[in-house]
Amino acid sequence: MPVFSSGPNRAPTWCELEQFEIVRLSSGETHRFDRLGAQEKLIVGEGRCRLVAEGETVDAERGTNLDLTSVEGFFEIVEVSEPVVLVRMCGRWAQDTGGSGLFSVERSDNPEDGGDPADYAKQTNFDSHFHDCDEYWILYEGAGVAVSEGKRYEIGPGDCVATGMGHHHDFPQVTQPVRAVYFETTMEGAGRRGHLWDHTHGPAAPKSERV
Repeated sequence: MPVFSSGPNRAPTWCELEQFEIVRLSSGETHRFDRLGAQEKLIVGEGRCRLVAEGETVDAERGTNLDLTSVEGFFEIVEVSEPVVLVRMCGRWAQDTGGSGLFSVERSDNPEDGGDPADYAKQTNFDSHFHDCDEYWILYEGAGVAVSEGKRYEIGPGDCVATGMGHHHDFPQVTQPVRAVYFETTMEGAGRRGHLWDHTHGPAAPKSERV
């Protein structure tokens, strides 16, 4: 089951992303994230705030992407100037990871993409692809249908889609515009970065146990 929700012991055992949380803060609020995993990442989905990470103060806004590198580090939101959505991820990934950040998905009247052929209805420009790493999508706004390992999953805010290395995944349908975080964890295999396609990069070699 590649879809799980926030909280401990909910991710499949193969996942390097062991847990996550979505925190929404209004202007004037503060919040502290005490360390939970060997590795920690925080991405700002919306808004503006000032935060402290490992003794450094950062003026953060939509798209700010931070990692904890010290063993006893923490994140602390000390000021919120515009209501914020924060996505915090904890786990055991290695130093050499793929990309991470924000993405959005919207309905298109004439969907086109350069991904691999799909045998399901497409209503977005999102492409069917795979990676030389595991990838996680965490939705904080919107809803739709994701496809992973050939299965359809209806997902919405608070869901995490976990796709193992080499498995194709896609976001072919949305019922409400989607805002989400993506995180590609430890690079493996040929170590190729970005979206990979059978028709360009050769056949995928999925890890069969990561489902």
